[in-house]
Amino acid sequence: MPVTAKLSRKFYEKLGDDLTNELVEWFNQVDAAYRTELRELNDLNFGRFEAKLEALESRLEARMAVFEARIIKWMFLFWIGQAVTTVGLVFGVGRLTGR
Repeated sequence: MPVTAKLSRKFYEKLGDDLTNELVEWFNQVDAAYRTELRELNDLNFGRFEAKLEALESRLEARMAVFEARIIKWMFLFWIGQAVTTVGLVFGVGRLTGR
């Protein structure tokens, strides 16, 4: 959304309409150039940020996959331990009660 520079009426009275209009046009051109440069710089920085974010995301996904595998391994070991303990308790209680 371009913003048009305006100068006070005193500029027009002191410098004349032609010179003041030329000055306003120059201000607007400089503003447009700076806006274009800023937009390009923002696009470049956003592109770099997005690349870093994607790299971080892939590293995080890899670490989460390794962590998930470790959790599943320990989960199965825990379940096996619980099953063995439960079977042992059932047999132990059965022997104690004489059944």
